[in-house]
Amino acid sequence: MFLDTDGRPLGLTWHYTRREIVADGVIHCLGVALGLAGAAALIVTAAAAHLGWEARAAVAIYAAALVSILGVSAIYNLHPVSPRKWLLRRADHALIYLMIAGTYTPLVALVGTGATAYALLAFIWIVAGIGIAIKLLMPGRFDRLSIGLYLLLGWSGLLAYESVIAALQPTALWLLAVGGVLYSLGVIFHVWRTLPFQNAIWHAFVLFGTACHYGTIWASLSGVAST
Repeated sequence: MFLDTDGRPLGLTWHYTRREIVADGVIHCLGVALGLAGAAALIVTAAAAHLGWEARAAVAIYAAALVSILGVSAIYNLHPVSPRKWLLRRADHALIYLMIAGTYTPLVALVGTGATAYALLAFIWIVAGIGIAIKLLMPGRFDRLSIGLYLLLGWSGLLAYESVIAALQPTALWLLAVGGVLYSLGVIFHVWRTLPFQNAIWHAFVLFGTACHYGTIWASLSGVAST
């Protein structure tokens, strides 16, 4: 048994002060607003560019994942403590896998070359699908293992460096690397439960990391659209 009678994962506490909740709320509201604007800009740019349907679909997948993760994260973290909150927690954690896979999808579609790039993308989506199923169907299990899997999946692009990463423009490459570092460093604050404003700090790292990866996709899309 990994859940209590309210559906909360055993051992999980949610004790944040009002100031901490307000700070976290500001970060989430900013993230949702920027995410919606950014997703719309990507879709409009992709639609106007001379791209194949595969590239446009890949950009749309990323845009949908971006809006979904930011929106659900805001609802989950700002929702009052209740059984519904723990259901939202499942969706929030599952969508992290979707976001990772959704981020790689337009990169492979826009700049990827060769079978290795698409093999990597297939691997990422398969692992993400398994992770999503575990989070939705077996909540409370493997939570610590999931953190490692998120990081492993996020950095898995290095396995196809020559066919995906090396093809990025310098700016896009640097943004991708900085975003990965921000996500990775943010995990420290995610698990540092005793630190004041821990949740808000963690989500600030996530927001900046997401912005960097958005910049990678925007630069890649702009580079392809201009050719």
